[in-house]
Amino acid sequence: MKSRKKYSKEFKLDAISLVLEQEYSRAEAARNLGINAHMLGRWVKEHQADEGQSFRGNGKLTLEQEEIKKLKAQVKRLEMERDILKKATAFFAAETK
Repeated sequence: MKSRKKYSKEFKLDAISLVLEQEYSRAEAARNLGINAHMLGRWVKEHQADEGQSFRGNGKLTLEQEEIKKLKAQVKRLEMERDILKKATAFFAAETK
């Protein structure tokens, strides 16, 4: 089985600069770099969409993703606390009868 090639962030940014700044066509730049033109096109789109936050690497989240992760953990903790309080209320209500 063929393993996937991994390209560094610097390589990707250099490839993107060929297309965006030096005005090479995607096909020409890809051919010169020895990569697939569709992959280069995907890199360009990702770079333009993420406004410089593209190619962070594995496990590195954007600020929005980090905040969402933190908020989800907080919601989970609060729901657990609520459930504990519901059970305690039911227990003490049954005990006073």
